[in-house]
Amino acid sequence: MLKIYNTYIHIPFCERKCNYCDFTSLKGTDSQIEKYVNYLLKEIEIYSKKYDLSEKQDTIYFGGGTPSLLPIDSLEKILSKFSYDKNTEITIEVNPKTVDANKLKEYRKLGINRLSIGIQTFNDDNLKVLGRIHNSHEAIEVYNLARECGFDNISLDIMFSLPNQTLSMLQSDLEKLVNLEPNHISIYSLIWEKGTKFFRDLKSGKLKETDNDLEANMYEYIIEFLKSKDYIHYEISNFSKKDFEARHNSIYWENKQYLGVGLSAAGYLDNVRYKNFFNLKDYYNDLDKNILPIDEEEILTEEDIEQYRYLVGFRLLNNVIIPSKKYLDKCMALCKEGYLLEKENGYILSHKGLMLFNDFISNFL
Repeated sequence: MLKIYNTYIHIPFCERKCNYCDFTSLKGTDSQIEKYVNYLLKEIEIYSKKYDLSEKQDTIYFGGGTPSLLPIDSLEKILSKFSYDKNTEITIEVNPKTVDANKLKEYRKLGINRLSIGIQTFNDDNLKVLGRIHNSHEAIEVYNLARECGFDNISLDIMFSLPNQTLSMLQSDLEKLVNLEPNHISIYSLIWEKGTKFFRDLKSGKLKETDNDLEANMYEYIIEFLKSKDYIHYEISNFSKKDFEARHNSIYWENKQYLGVGLSAAGYLDNVRYKNFFNLKDYYNDLDKNILPIDEEEILTEEDIEQYRYLVGFRLLNNVIIPSKKYLDKCMALCKEGYLLEKENGYILSHKGLMLFNDFISNFL
């Protein structure tokens, strides 16, 4: 029986859907959230009969949506299904508007030891454009509260290439960001996803995309600025202080197996990549039949597993990949083209590969 050491738990509820978001998120009442949690517990119970969930978890990650909307007793019920201790990295994504000192203290009591706070920007006008429900003052206040409550591992999310954002606006965001001294920083370039309000506004001409050169300049500036503040650029979109890399997210990039539960959650078990239903009705219906609510499955061959090693592995910037015989010529060619650098009998991503990652990685598709 396969032993599970890493778990992702999706909580799809939000106070309000952000204008740029295409994730599965719903506005739920207290009773709807309670119902969802009960079904989530049922899904975990079904998995416990197929896999060994009794092992101490290395990481548990509550993502969303807005997991910080969950009542404390719901989080406690979910965590009770797993074995963990103080060495388990337990992360919860937090919207600044949805937590206070009492909730943060309760998180600590439960064993949650890492926060991922979605700040996105410190510019209040830009926050309104994004459709965020918090302002910059509230974001800073929650961060400081979390420190006072004993959290010593906090990640902050920042977005760039926002509508009408200038380089000076980004510089201001980064200055405020590093002044808080988070342990970890995730950066995201705005993506205009179909089905979002932003995409509709783009098509109607209300908004326009950032110039490609400006977006590239912003990304390069972020890298150089954060490196100058002693942050390690360890993954394409992630920076950390020493020893504060995101352990849970790293399992994705290292192509390791993990359990994913909840509406629209993805997982990777027994060499099968799967995605759950995106529709609550379908999710509930299968669980009512004691069937796992899986919508899509990809059974990986040895060749698929090898391909994924490159597709996700090169995202880790210091990850030396020693190619198999089949991929050696490809890696040698990409090295000659400047996308890869030779290191320790293998290859790592170069600056060119980093800046043109989508072009680079298409060579492995």
